[in-house]
Amino acid sequence: MYERDFMEGTRGTMAVDWEERIDVGRLRRERKERALERLQDSEMGSMLLVSDPNIRYVTGLAMTGGSGADHYTLLTEDGDVVHWDTADHASNQRFNCPWLTDVRYACPGLGNVPRASGRASARQFLLDTMVDEIVMAMDEYGVKTEPMGLDVGHQRLLNVFETRGVDVRSEECTQAMEDARKIKTRDEIECLRQAAAICEAGFGRITEEIRPGKRESEVWGTAVKELWRHGAMVQGGYLTSGPNTWPKHQANTTDRLIRPGDLVYADFYNVGYLGYRSCYYRTFSVGQPTQAQCDAYEIARDNLYDVLERIEPGATTDEICEGFPDMEGEHAEWYGASDHWQMTTNHWAHGLGLQLYEVPLIWRGLSPEHPIEIEEGMTMAVETMEPANRQGVRIEEMVVVRENGVEILSQWPIEEITTISY
Repeated sequence: MYERDFMEGTRGTMAVDWEERIDVGRLRRERKERALERLQDSEMGSMLLVSDPNIRYVTGLAMTGGSGADHYTLLTEDGDVVHWDTADHASNQRFNCPWLTDVRYACPGLGNVPRASGRASARQFLLDTMVDEIVMAMDEYGVKTEPMGLDVGHQRLLNVFETRGVDVRSEECTQAMEDARKIKTRDEIECLRQAAAICEAGFGRITEEIRPGKRESEVWGTAVKELWRHGAMVQGGYLTSGPNTWPKHQANTTDRLIRPGDLVYADFYNVGYLGYRSCYYRTFSVGQPTQAQCDAYEIARDNLYDVLERIEPGATTDEICEGFPDMEGEHAEWYGASDHWQMTTNHWAHGLGLQLYEVPLIWRGLSPEHPIEIEEGMTMAVETMEPANRQGVRIEEMVVVRENGVEILSQWPIEEITTISY
């Protein structure tokens, strides 16, 4: 297993001058450099980024939402950045983000604003204006005559650019940003480690709150409060109990009363720290678990660690996915399924970063015919589940690929079901 250096490891979330923590300036600089290297290695002269995670990767802006496609960023081959945003956001960015020297007001040509306009002519005006402003900036920075990357495949937007004589490269841009983002920097890894630590604060709160008679929603609410208290942005997750744990009650915490003998599992997904997203499951037992529940948990845990032991640089996803259950182990007959692709989200590993699902994906439904190679510095979540009579267990670890295997970022005990005494 990977042996951390002295300065690595979760530290506090506040800024201090007396120890090294996440260096946000370095985080921004190194991410932009990686994107710029991929751009300079391509035939493109610039990339227009519309996807929020790509915008954040290059600009360092929070990208916490908006009215839809009312922000976008142009990165040129010389490293210049032009960012467009809504009036209030742009004015704040000019004041608060000195590393961005060209922030302009956006025309929302995509998303909610044109959809709500009610007229085709209005939608065309917004799209035309958006494109004209971008082309003007491309001309100012000397990249108008070179191919421009675009990280979304929006056909109407592509058509308007083509009428302005711009050679748009969508697939090439998407690949460039994917290549830049798949290997994480030191500070990105520390952000994910911090996200895992905050999730563990949430698990701790759950152990204090679970009692017979408490609603799922009550317990989940106190956990979410704890996450926010530690500086997380909570944009997903749920908690389920008893019969809601099998089949899993996907992303839906209910008002069900928790009862003695229940299994409870909490899914902290999309819990973000500086934008870096968690995906972290743990299972709890209200009182001592039954033998069937313990057996199910052991199967899920062993399956998970079988996969983890296969992950190392140079291994391919078709080899690694063999550690996940076969169709019998997936309980495909219970689902009435005949192919692994029908079992989405039950057993797989997926990349983590500024998005919940990044490269790589390790999954029996895809990897055997479409393998990719694992590289050092990739980060991912590995998850398994198993039924126990009319309930189920679910567990997940967050890891980073090191030169000799994986380092586990998640630290909540996993050897046995966490038992809640009441």
